[in-house]
Amino acid sequence: MTSSPGSTRTPVVAMASGTGSLLAALLAFAERPSSSFTVAALVVDRDCPAIGIAEAAGVPVVRCEVGDYADREAWDRALRERVAEYAPEWIVAAGFMKILGPAFLGAYAARVLNSHPALLPAFPGAHGVADALAYGVKVTGCTVHLVDGGVDTGPILAQGVVEVRTGDTVESLHERIKTTERELLPTVVEAVVTRGVVTDGRKAYIP
Repeated sequence: MTSSPGSTRTPVVAMASGTGSLLAALLAFAERPSSSFTVAALVVDRDCPAIGIAEAAGVPVVRCEVGDYADREAWDRALRERVAEYAPEWIVAAGFMKILGPAFLGAYAARVLNSHPALLPAFPGAHGVADALAYGVKVTGCTVHLVDGGVDTGPILAQGVVEVRTGDTVESLHERIKTTERELLPTVVEAVVTRGVVTDGRKAYIP
């Protein structure tokens, strides 16, 4: 969704690598008359279904693949420059499977959000759902946090709890977590856009 003429909505850039279900949730929230943000562009690092969702909504798609650059540092700088073209106030990693580097994070310090399908700091990384299930936890969920230079180590802003059921598979559990993520992430984006974030480096909250 792009801003209409005269719109005062805050531009955010979404980043995705997968199905785009979180992107779709962001776009649906942005369509609300009361929404304070608009999705100015989608950044992808590979071919993925999220591209079709963005295109159907009239959102520009930026392809920035690591393999097109000499190294990760060059990719990180290029990513920063491509995103800057849309002058976003916030960046939202909605299923983006690449670690962002110092050049990018330096340009958007404390303005990059990520949604992770586990209750951090437990079960970070790409296999959070499977790891939680294998460990035998009774509850898991999702976490929206600020992005820093680590893997899912940034200050936590919000969490949603999901019960683990007897007989759950990774797929069934992940689907319920995604349902919670699709509600939580757009709500947090709206909150940070309108109220900002206060952080001391380790802890963060939305005033």
